[in-house]
Amino acid sequence: MTTALTRRSDRRVSPVFVGIVAVMAVTGWATWTGFAEQPGVAVFLFVTAAWVVSLCLHEYAHARTALHGGDISVGAKGYLTLNPLAYTHALLSVVLPVLFVIMGGIGLPGGAVFIERGRIRGRWRHSLVSAAGPLTNVLFAAVCTAPFWLDALDGVPADFRNALAFLALLQVTAAILNFLPVPGLDGYGVLEPWLPYGVKRQVEPFAPFGLLFVFALLWVPAVNGAFFDVVDAALRGLGVGDFETYCGQYLYNYVFRGGEDVAGCLAR
Repeated sequence: MTTALTRRSDRRVSPVFVGIVAVMAVTGWATWTGFAEQPGVAVFLFVTAAWVVSLCLHEYAHARTALHGGDISVGAKGYLTLNPLAYTHALLSVVLPVLFVIMGGIGLPGGAVFIERGRIRGRWRHSLVSAAGPLTNVLFAAVCTAPFWLDALDGVPADFRNALAFLALLQVTAAILNFLPVPGLDGYGVLEPWLPYGVKRQVEPFAPFGLLFVFALLWVPAVNGAFFDVVDAALRGLGVGDFETYCGQYLYNYVFRGGEDVAGCLAR
């Protein structure tokens, strides 16, 4: 097995990741119980910690799939420890995604870990390496929305329910953006192994700008509206209504803007 070719220390879960999970658990409990006096503080910390956890799992999925595909170098690079500080580009993988959540409520795809593609044989394996990350976001969204589509919301506090809805929105946006067949995103990485060599050579120079191009398009009102129509439709399919996601985002940003509870989102 390929895991036998990596050192045990290369696969040991990082204390940094354990600490983030601990923050998520404690603030999730505080959101559930209403322990925090300041409205939205627990929600902000809970959603941010959970979002960083999902980013770590996204990058881990890429690395773990690459390991089983033949790239044993991911172990020495620290990608199997779930430590966000070990990624190729921590700024793109963690810092910018969190800032985009704070500023606009969009799940920005994280920067990809550096995979030595020459070690991996077979087009299907290359495609699977690229797909593994956004599929993790899909799974995370399914877990967040489980109380909704299982109709198991009885007894779930409003703040916690709304926080889950907003977190699910972030996961759905991240999955959709990642699966776009745009150079530099995972969706293109899924298709790339099947493209003619000449096409890949022509597209390669544009890969560093793919994400910027996508976000530039999202500033166009018509494109933005169509994108979030798809996101809202996906969430409704998972049982999450627009009001829950709006209130989740409202509570998340409450610590920055304060003000009245104009939407009636705060638990009483």
